[in-house]
Amino acid sequence: MRPNQRLCARRLSAVAITAIVLGGVTIAVPAVAHDYDRTGKASWYGKRYHGRTTASGARFDMNAMTAAHRSLPFGTRVRVTNMANRRSVVLTINDRGPYAGGRIIDVSRRAAAILGMVRKGVVRVRVRTVAAR
Repeated sequence: MRPNQRLCARRLSAVAITAIVLGGVTIAVPAVAHDYDRTGKASWYGKRYHGRTTASGARFDMNAMTAAHRSLPFGTRVRVTNMANRRSVVLTINDRGPYAGGRIIDVSRRAAAILGMVRKGVVRVRVRTVAAR
């Protein structure tokens, strides 16, 4: 590590975040998420954002099995289960959000269709991390 770099760590919600300061610019680097298990509301996003760049730098594909989460590291795989019908999918976190209050995750249009939540728009879900392959 060079002299102008320093590391500091702090805990935000359920995910440990390490902040690296490079030349006065702070970059947050989430650590690997373990044992994340939350129940709350999920919504979905699709056509309006299709093709736009996500927070991870990837292009958003509404037909991909992806999701947005406020703090889980990009690349984290989560199992999202619709509590009403017990349908579940495994998604990869590649974006930040949701920005609507009271929601814990935004899923892609394809994931919403599999979960049976397209018409309702917002449903109660359980979100759990999946062990790395």
